[in-house]
Amino acid sequence: MPRGNDGLRTGLVLAALVHVALVIALAFSVSWHASEPEGVEAELWAAVPQIAAQRAVETEPPRPAPPKPVPTPKPEAKPEPAPTRAVPDPQIAIEKEKTKREKEKKEKEQDEKKRTQEEKLKADKAEAEKRKKEEARKDEQLAAQREANIKRILGEAGATGSAPGGKAAQTAGPSASYAGRVVARVRPNFTYVDKIDGNPLIEVEVRSSPNGTIVARKIVKSSGIARLDEAVLSAIDKTEMLPPDTDGRVPTPMVITFKPGDF
Repeated sequence: MPRGNDGLRTGLVLAALVHVALVIALAFSVSWHASEPEGVEAELWAAVPQIAAQRAVETEPPRPAPPKPVPTPKPEAKPEPAPTRAVPDPQIAIEKEKTKREKEKKEKEQDEKKRTQEEKLKADKAEAEKRKKEEARKDEQLAAQREANIKRILGEAGATGSAPGGKAAQTAGPSASYAGRVVARVRPNFTYVDKIDGNPLIEVEVRSSPNGTIVARKIVKSSGIARLDEAVLSAIDKTEMLPPDTDGRVPTPMVITFKPGDF
């Protein structure tokens, strides 16, 4: 038994030595690899292809979390700019003033023209009324004169009897030239200024006293122009007396034809 123990002991010692030798060998081997061997410098003229180092496998970085939405700020309300006051163009102001003056001048001229026309119409109306009153006054005077002549003639006839020649002489017609003599007697008293178209006829019945004093007259056939008819009657009234005929008497009544061309 003691011999067996020696063999076991010897085995254990050998095993321990082997392990120690292995440890030393390992340590020496590591130290030899760790030490940098002295290098030998040498120049190489030939290009040596360099082998690119194997690119390390890049791992994809983790994706960042999406940013939280930032609220968009509301735009600040810009204050409205104050309205700029337009500077008036002096030329425009001049043109406006010129137009205004021309308009005022035109209105003033129109007012003056209208006033002149109104004054002329008023004056013409006043003149026509004055002329009408004057003619009426003359007509009244002539009528009064005719009335006085009739009374005087009737008084003379009553005092002296019938006129010479008797009734036959009074009713006898006028001579062929008597109408022309009557027109010639009336012509100087005729006044008419208006324009007359054509030569219209006016027939007037005239009554007179035996001595030729006109006592009545009236239009038998009008010319169609009232003012012309009045002018003829006025001329007869101004004549007052008719001329005697060739036999010395004045035919009455008689119709006398007047034409503007005769005057």
